[in-house]
Amino acid sequence: EPGQPVGYDAWRGVWVFVEQNQGEAQPVSWELLGAGRKLADDLGVELCAVVLGAQVAHLADMAFGYGADKVYLVDNPVLARYRTQPYLHAVESLVRKYRPEIVLIGATGLGRDLAGAAATRLETGLTADCTGLSIDKQRRLLEQTRPAFGGNIMATILTETARPQMASVRPYVMPCPPYQPGRSGPIIREPLGLCEEQITTKILEVIPLAGEGTIDIASAQVVVSGGRGMGAAENFRLLEELARVLGGVVGASRGAVAAGWAPHGRQVGQTGQTVRPRLYIACGISGAIQHLVGMQDSDRIIAINKDPTAPIFEVAHLGIVGDALEIVPVLTQKLRECKAEIVPH
Repeated sequence: EPGQPVGYDAWRGVWVFVEQNQGEAQPVSWELLGAGRKLADDLGVELCAVVLGAQVAHLADMAFGYGADKVYLVDNPVLARYRTQPYLHAVESLVRKYRPEIVLIGATGLGRDLAGAAATRLETGLTADCTGLSIDKQRRLLEQTRPAFGGNIMATILTETARPQMASVRPYVMPCPPYQPGRSGPIIREPLGLCEEQITTKILEVIPLAGEGTIDIASAQVVVSGGRGMGAAENFRLLEELARVLGGVVGASRGAVAAGWAPHGRQVGQTGQTVRPRLYIACGISGAIQHLVGMQDSDRIIAINKDPTAPIFEVAHLGIVGDALEIVPVLTQKLRECKAEIVPH
C-alpha cells in the first residue's frame, strides 16, 4: 500500500502485558485486555496476553477469561520479583520472535519502567498515559490519544515508521471487561534464556510504602476532591468530613497540590491519579482538561463551583452553582441526618 513501510505486513496481533506481583495480577491488565479486544477486532487479528513471572500459569487461564485468544508464557524463578533486566530480556525476545503490531502496558510504576526500556531497546515509539485508543483501519495504525501541553489540548499520536506500536494506559482509565469463565486457548511457553548469575541486580528486601499520602484513591468508590476554590489547606477538613460520612477518600486538583493543601498522592488528573469511582464530588475545581481526564469516567459526578461557566459542569451529572465552603458543610450535615434516620434503633 502507498505509504506503508516495507516489512510491516509481517507484524500482526495485539499484545497486552499482564502485570503481576507474587502471582496476583494488577487490574489494569484486564482493563487493557478489554481495550485490546476492540483494537484486535478492528484489525482482524488475535488478542494475546503476555504473562511473565514464577509459578504464574494460572494467570494464563485468567487472561483467557478476560478476552485473550492466545497467551505467551515465560515462567521462571528468575522472574519471581520484577527487575528490569530479565523482564526486558523476556519482552524483547518475544517481540522480536513473534512480531506483534501493537503492545499495551499498564502505566504503573513497573509498567512505566518496562515500557520505556522495551521501546528503547526495540527502537520504536511509546505513547505514555493514553486516555483513548482506536484504529485507523485504512492504514492499520494505532491512534493513541493523550493530553498534551500541560493538559490544555488532546493530542492523537501515531507510530508510522516503527513496530511494534507501543502505548501505556493508567489504571482505571479503561473499563474492565466481564470475566467469561470457560474460555480457553493456546498457551505458547517460551524459555527465559537467562540464569540468576547473569542478572546484575539483586532484591534484598521489599518494603511496602505506608502513610497518609499513599492512600490508594484510584481504587476508591467515593472520592471527594477539592481545588483552589477551597481557599486554604484548613478548609480541606470540610472535605474530609464529607468523605468520612460517605465512606470515601479525599482527592485534590493539581492547583491544590501545588499550593501545598494536599499531598501529591491525592492528586487527580493527568499528572496524578486516574479514578473511576461510583461517586466523584468536585468542590471548587474549575475542570481543566488535565483534571477531567483523570475523573470523567466516574459513574456519577457532582460539581460544586461558584462559576456557572466552569468546564467541570460539562462532565457533571449534577451541578451546584455556589460556594463550596458554604455548601459542603450543609451537605455533610444532611447526609448525617439521613444516615441517622435509616439506622435501626
